[in-house]
Formats: sequence, structure tokens, C-alpha cells
Amino acid sequence: MQAARDTRLRLSRSQPGAAALLRAAVDPLVAIGTLAAAVALAGARFDGACLILALLVFAMTFPGSFAREGASPGELAFDVLTGWTAVVALLALLGWASRTLDAFEPRALLAWALATPAALFAAHRLLPAWLPRLLAAEGLERRAVIAGANELGRSLAARLSANPLLGVRFAGYFDDRASGRLSEVPAAQNLGSITALPDYVRANPVDVIYIALPMASQPRILRLLEELRDTTASIYFVPDIFVADLIQARVDSIDGMPVVAVCETPFTGMNGLVKRAADLVLAFLILVLISPLLAAIAIGVKLSSRGPVLFRQRRYGLDGRRIVVYKFRTMTVAEDGDVVRQATRDDARVTPFGAFLRRTSLDELPQFVNVLQGRMSVVGPRPHAVAHNELYRKLIPGYMIRHKVRPGITGLAQVNGWRGETDTVEKMKARIDCDLRYLRSWSLLLDLQIILKTVAVVLGRRNAY
Repeated sequence: MQAARDTRLRLSRSQPGAAALLRAAVDPLVAIGTLAAAVALAGARFDGACLILALLVFAMTFPGSFAREGASPGELAFDVLTGWTAVVALLALLGWASRTLDAFEPRALLAWALATPAALFAAHRLLPAWLPRLLAAEGLERRAVIAGANELGRSLAARLSANPLLGVRFAGYFDDRASGRLSEVPAAQNLGSITALPDYVRANPVDVIYIALPMASQPRILRLLEELRDTTASIYFVPDIFVADLIQARVDSIDGMPVVAVCETPFTGMNGLVKRAADLVLAFLILVLISPLLAAIAIGVKLSSRGPVLFRQRRYGLDGRRIVVYKFRTMTVAEDGDVVRQATRDDARVTPFGAFLRRTSLDELPQFVNVLQGRMSVVGPRPHAVAHNELYRKLIPGYMIRHKVRPGITGLAQVNGWRGETDTVEKMKARIDCDLRYLRSWSLLLDLQIILKTVAVVLGRRNAY
């Protein structure tokens, strides 16, 4: 057997570089630093209560980010304000429920709550400018080349160049095609053929090599890897898996054998524990707070029309398993068959009291019980009736991927204008696109932002009937 076959292949999850780690930690570091400054300026001590508060802030904001990629100053300000307001609101709720608010200096808390958004905004505006210079000055910036100037390689280069926070400086491509066939590649970035790559690496400071060649080039890839064995450059293979709709794509290993996750839930390992713990805490606290309201609505439903107080409907839950979802009854019918007609504007089936409940979304409140049962989450893709699932899964590619997570009481689609009736396939597709974006970019901070935005949407009473 060849030596390559005798070598046991080991693979671990890639560790974040200095730039990625700093970017993930910038929000908690800024928030905790501002807390320390506010406490000091108020003449108080940074005691055990402040330390616990700092740990809670860290758990809520790491490794999420208040800022979206490429956000404009206005978008950044909006993201920071909504995200930080959600964090403060949840902390205040926890403090009230645990009766620990008196352990803090009020002036310090107020100063911290008001100063942190400005500090976060400034940090996110300054970080892209000074971090690359800092990394270069400290020798932490890595120089990279790409083997393969195909569409995959060019896409990778564009991402490296567009995101200076990665701490990687792209130098150029190596490709066997003639320069005339590489019209998309600037002449300065065409460094030569694949066979010239090993000599270039030996003669120039190259830290990382990305191999973006198609799998059909396996013999050429093996020869290249053999020739690169006497260099110190890190080598990454970029698999051509972008033909699929990637959801939480990552590399893992099974007893030393590498596997690539193309479609996976974001709630594996610690993320799953954090998500479930947050759901339980939020659902329990909210149910305690709204219990008088629940009783009043139940009486109103019972007195306003004949029928049960609660409407139970079968929906698809986690992994496509059927669940029963609770709502306050708002109609004179309780459809749960093979054909379910969506509610429309001025729908004759909706009772007068039910119309009020639907406009204010108060009919959804019993679903916090579903959260405690483990059937739903506070934030996630909204569950659709089984009949609607069976219809749209045939019309919209990737529709069922949204069931990789528990359905939510509110979701990213609902705070982006896709709440209410979806009377066309295009509207449903827009909702599904938001659901899949949520799966790709989940963080606890994103959940908090969605909760806060939901309040604004409900108060605006848009698209609810």
C-alpha cells in the first residue's frame, strides 16, 4: 500500500483565528468593559453581583453579534439599539423575578444601559479599520493563495477580500488554464500554473493554501499535496458543495473519518442546551406574568361565541413530527383536516372577539404552554397546518428544512413583514427564505432581537387578521 493509505487521517474542528475570536468577543467585551467603567464612575464596587451580571451578558452575546455583515451606519445603529434593548429587557426581567435588582447601584445600571449602545456602535465602526492594521503589525495577518481560479475559487477570494476581520490577505491564484481563459481574474492575481505553486510557496511567505479544484482533479490534487509536504503552509481543501443550500455547514469527524455537514440544525451540543434553557426560562416567566390575562381572554372567548376556549390544530414540529399546537379559538369553525383555508381579510369565520385577538396576536399566548412541553420554541419558524405543509413542500424547494428546529411563537419572517396570510407561492417562498436564513445565522442575541421586534410588529398590528 502507498504511504498515503497507511497514514491515519485525523480531523478536528477548525479553531478560530485571532481575528475571528476577537470579532466574536467584541460585543461582550465592550458591554462588560462599559459596565466596569459605569460602576467605577458611580463610586461603587465591582462585587459578586456585578460579576454574575457580566457572566450573563457574556452568555447572551457570545458568539453572536449585534451587527450584520456589511451593515450601513443606519442599519448598524438599528441593530445595536434593538439588540441591546432586548438584552437589557431580559436582564431586567430576570432581576425582577429573582429580586436581585436592589443588589446594584441604580446610577451605575442606568449609565451602563445608556452608554453601552454608543460604545458598541463605535466599536463596530472602528473594528474593520484598525483590526487588519493591528494584525499586520503584530504578525498575525496570514497571507493566502488559492489553487484554482474557477467559480469556487473566485467566490472564496471575494469573501477573503471583502472581510478584513478574517485576518487573511489574499495574494492570488494558481491555475493551469491560459491567461486568455481567465478573463475574470486580474493579471496581478494570476501567479502561474498549479505546478508552479510549490516553488512559489518555498520562495515567498505564504501561510495558507486553499485548494479549490474539482473532485475530478483528484490525481492532480494528490500530486500537489505530495509536493507541498516540505513546506510549512497550512493547507485547506475547499469542497465544491455550494450546489446545495447549505444550512449550518461544518466539518466534523467520525472516529477519524472526515465528514462535511451540508444541512444540520444549529441546535447541537451546547447551542441546544442554551436554546432550551432560554425557552424554559422565558416561557415560565411570561406565563406567570400573563396568567390573569389568559384567564380574562378565556372568559371572553367562552362568552362571545359557542365552542371550546382553545383551538387545537395539528402542525409539523421538530424533524417533521406532528404536534398539537394550542391557540385561543378565534373562529366559528375549528378546521384541522386535509384542507385548511387560511384566514383572510374580513373572513366571515372570524368572530368579533376573535378578530381583536388576531389583530393583537393574543390568540397565540397559549403556545407558551407548548414551549414548556418541548413542542415549540419562543423563536423559530412559525408552524403551518399539516395541509399547508403537504401543499407547499411540493412547490417550494427546501421547504421542509425549516423543520430542523422547533417551530416558534414568533420568527424572523414575522418581524420582516411576512406575517399573516400567504395567498401566493411567492409570499410563502419569501417566508421560507427568512426561516432558512434564521437557521443559518442563529444566535441567542438574534433570538432576543426578534422578540423585541415582535413587540413592535404586534403593536403596529400589521398583516394580522
